[in-house]
Amino acid sequence: MSAEVAAVPALTLVSHALCPYVQRVAIVLHEKGLPFERRTIDLARKPDWFVALSPLGKTPVLQVRGQSLFESAVICEYLDEVAMPTLHPQDPLQRARHRAWMEFGSTVLNTIGAFYVAPDEAALQARAQELRSRFVQLEDALGEFSGPGPYFAGLDFGMVDVVFGPVFRYFDVIDTLPGVDDLGLWQGLPRVLHWRAALAARASVQQAVGADYAEGLRAFLRARGSALSRRMDTVAA
Repeated sequence: MSAEVAAVPALTLVSHALCPYVQRVAIVLHEKGLPFERRTIDLARKPDWFVALSPLGKTPVLQVRGQSLFESAVICEYLDEVAMPTLHPQDPLQRARHRAWMEFGSTVLNTIGAFYVAPDEAALQARAQELRSRFVQLEDALGEFSGPGPYFAGLDFGMVDVVFGPVFRYFDVIDTLPGVDDLGLWQGLPRVLHWRAALAARASVQQAVGADYAEGLRAFLRARGSALSRRMDTVAA
């Protein structure tokens, strides 16, 4: 660990309980063995002190030595610069390619958001097909990058894995919801499923959320008033 981070008495991660971008930072902190405190807020009722810390009004925010960092990508890059082990490839070209796949992961998160707020069944099916097409692209990428696996770049856990741990965690809940199995998101994707299982088993990924995450996500999805919400309510009734 570098002298800079070692000298910090405490890192504080300002969080929302369900935010996948918060999870990214938490995973990196756990991977690097950095102690931190978590301060959870309700983004629907943002406290004034939080608005002062986060110019965009979003989580995560990492407080370091009385200063605040916002945006998960910036925070993760900072942590990778100041504490070991490094989670990026050493080769500049490969590092850039991994960063591109990290951006791809953010696009997948956006599609997941569009999926769970889809207003009707036609839109839900369309968003499911978009997700399926992204997972097919991942299947091909894993054939190039991962070799024997189990992670994106093979044996070494890295930043692309950090990004996709929270992506796949959504489906640990979504896949259990009524009617989702008819969407065919995972058929014929053995590399993606193997990667997903490896990430789910990683301690840092498991520790990135609280014990009530699944319950909280189900409640969040049910409250959306979406096609997915109606599927949930139909079976509950």
